[in-house]
Amino acid sequence: MFSDQSFRLDGRVALVTGASYGIGFAIASAYAVGATIVFNDISQELVDKGLAAYQEQNINARGFVCDVTNEAQVNAMIKTIEAEVGIIDILVNNAGIIKRIPMLEMSAEEFRQVIDVDLNAPFIMAKAVLPGMIKKGAGKIINICSMMSELGRETVSAYAAAKGGLKMLTRNICSEFGEHNIQCNGIGPGYIATPQTAPLRERQADGSRHPFDQFILAKTPAARWGTTEDLMGPAVFLASRASDFVNGHVLYVDGGILAYIGKQP
Repeated sequence: MFSDQSFRLDGRVALVTGASYGIGFAIASAYAVGATIVFNDISQELVDKGLAAYQEQNINARGFVCDVTNEAQVNAMIKTIEAEVGIIDILVNNAGIIKRIPMLEMSAEEFRQVIDVDLNAPFIMAKAVLPGMIKKGAGKIINICSMMSELGRETVSAYAAAKGGLKMLTRNICSEFGEHNIQCNGIGPGYIATPQTAPLRERQADGSRHPFDQFILAKTPAARWGTTEDLMGPAVFLASRASDFVNGHVLYVDGGILAYIGKQP
């Protein structure tokens, strides 16, 4: 029999990477209704910023400074969390970067950096939490993918390669660990209104929309940018018992972009 209790996260420990602000912060805040929240970021400054933001929302979160591309640092953080908070029930691989550089102008070092943060780090994080999940006989891993897991676009060759790889890592974790009652799924956000995208949504001097803003609205059946709140429900679903038979799936929260060819000129 269906019960809304299937969506509850009471008693769970949720680790969201790079969750001092933006999408990661929104997802962690959604989990805080029942779960214990742990997050990391790359610097103490960002961790302190995140702790202050959680405190403003009356959320008691634990923050750690950790470079998710550094396996030794990740292992040390997970060991501390398991000892002081508990075995991690939910991992959200949210930390990521993008470099918008035309391919012929992008160095191999810049390409590797994006791959390291957006693909290698989720592998390192998942590898670190999986033994605890196996021991517990349950776990949820959610990878923040992208529409670029499916599409290409000029200037984002490294990002698209990493996010396409992350989609396949998601499927492989599902394949390898599903028998342990561990579900690994992805969320593919569309274009989300955040402080980072604010300049692209500012009105021009003549009152018209920014060209990129016009482009996104024309490509999105919902005719708007997404919000971080739009990601909360899908994130809770994929972290809850309600999704126990959903595995290896990427849930695109994009307002319909991937289903739409665009308006006729």
